[in-house]
Amino acid sequence: MDQLALLFVLLLGALVSVPVGDRLKVPAPVLMTLFGGALAVADFVPNVNIPPELILPGLLPPLLYAAVRRTSWRQFAANVRPILLLAVALVLVTMVCVAFVANAIVPGLPIAAAFTLGALIAPPDPVAATSVAGQLGLPRRLVSILEGEGLFNDVTAIVLYHVAVAAVVSGSFSAWQAGLDLVLSAVVALAVGLGLGWGANKVMDLLGDPTLQIGMTLLVPYASYVLAEKLHGSGVLAVLTTALFLAEYATDADDVMTRLAGHTFWDIIDTLVTGVAFGLIGLELHNAIRTAQGRWGELLGWAATVAGVVIVVRLVWLLPATWLTKRLHARRDYDEEIPVSWRETVVMWWSGMRGVASVALALAIPLRTDAGSPFPDRDEIVFIAFGVIIVTLVLQGLTLPSLVRRLGVRADSEREKEFEKELAVRAAKAAKRRLREIEQVEDLPEELSEQMLRRAFDIGIRISPDMGEERREAQHQRVRRLRRVRNIQNEMLSAARHEVLAARSEPGADPEIVDRVLRHLDVRSLR
Repeated sequence: MDQLALLFVLLLGALVSVPVGDRLKVPAPVLMTLFGGALAVADFVPNVNIPPELILPGLLPPLLYAAVRRTSWRQFAANVRPILLLAVALVLVTMVCVAFVANAIVPGLPIAAAFTLGALIAPPDPVAATSVAGQLGLPRRLVSILEGEGLFNDVTAIVLYHVAVAAVVSGSFSAWQAGLDLVLSAVVALAVGLGLGWGANKVMDLLGDPTLQIGMTLLVPYASYVLAEKLHGSGVLAVLTTALFLAEYATDADDVMTRLAGHTFWDIIDTLVTGVAFGLIGLELHNAIRTAQGRWGELLGWAATVAGVVIVVRLVWLLPATWLTKRLHARRDYDEEIPVSWRETVVMWWSGMRGVASVALALAIPLRTDAGSPFPDRDEIVFIAFGVIIVTLVLQGLTLPSLVRRLGVRADSEREKEFEKELAVRAAKAAKRRLREIEQVEDLPEELSEQMLRRAFDIGIRISPDMGEERREAQHQRVRRLRRVRNIQNEMLSAARHEVLAARSEPGADPEIVDRVLRHLDVRSLR
């Protein structure tokens, strides 16, 4: 098997792991990591030879962009305090604790190299957190905080990682320079992200065609990441800023085709890239085995110790941080999504899995310093990092579903239904207001006006059938009649689609015209 064949195997595994994971109740990223580990020990599978400097820019931009599409800037702003406590403060604390413990247990490990290890395993992986925790039916406030933590902690960790590596390579360190680098990195990233977001929004307006616009959204995250890194900014923060800008300002309520096609496109990209990323994590087992030849007990002991530090530090930090956030939350006049019980805090603690970023940073450690000597204990650092990733991802990823079930942490489905009903009412009222505006300009027949008024109410019913429960029996009958009409309409549209699709195989039929008509029918079916 060559490298290209291995890539196709990982892509196929990414697709298959989703239904298999659902059936086995195992998160797909965990399943792909185990699959990659199984491939790593097979004799016919080659060692992966991807340049480390290409892993982060190749995998992170689309994963980050796909994750940001599921949230909004206002959601981050409402949760800025708990996110900063996790994404910045906890990363710093974890890095320091890991550095001192590693320096104490690994003989001869310089403190700067120990800080390199601490920085690269400090941030929980945003893809792991959202992929695993997001499938468990957790309260939205927990998923929001985990998403925010996972998306922003890489910004802090990567800058600290570069500072630590530079200290090892050059042999010097300046706390003032490190702080300045962090600030400048953030400023450059924000400028690049906002600039590219604004420019991409203008270009997409010019493109017009949904296919071209969606293609543009694939290029923008990569451009944002690479440009920010070239200007010595944070590529991760630049991608987040660009994605948040586009999610806020590049959305046209009437652009149905772009929204439907874009949602499907990014679901596919997210599934494939996530699968490949976690498959690569498992494949790193090959290098770990090579490093540990004859030293298994020693290296496994170091990895287990550091993994324990990472897990314990997160718990010790979360308990007072959650308490502090609750105290401050009580003094605020607006909602902030925070854990409301010790059970939710425990779930947040056990959701701190490491993943793609940590592997990429570990592999990107230079081979030599500026003086020409080997990077101190590089193989040991990479092995320990891999051990921490496997422990947190596989152990926590496999046990998190059962922990959630035992603690009874679930989303408030009633609240979600109420919010859905509220949106349905708002949509129906907006349709009625527009109808009244049209009636003031045009002289509509009374029968047509009444029919359109019923259609306005039906808009809300289509969104939330429960909306009609508050009306009288006549409304219930209308709801049942509407459902019957929708079923009949679906059957009619299905027959129409089958007929048009059959015409595609007829002699002389133009496939492009057939596909265009079929696309119109598909969009009509979703309305």
